[in-house]
Amino acid sequence: MFSTRSEAKSFHAGKLRTTLTERLSPINAAVLKHIHSLLESGKARGKIVVEGF
Repeated sequence: MFSTRSEAKSFHAGKLRTTLTERLSPINAAVLKHIHSLLESGKARGKIVVEGF
């Protein structure tokens, strides 16, 4: 996950944060449509994770 020990220490100290903003599940047409509308609107920030394969 981390390439250096200093990155890991910074993360665990709260100095680094993830860009993950949303986790969506299950994978179905409604969720995919919602994700698509977020991306097209230009309002999506950070990472969007689709879970539930």
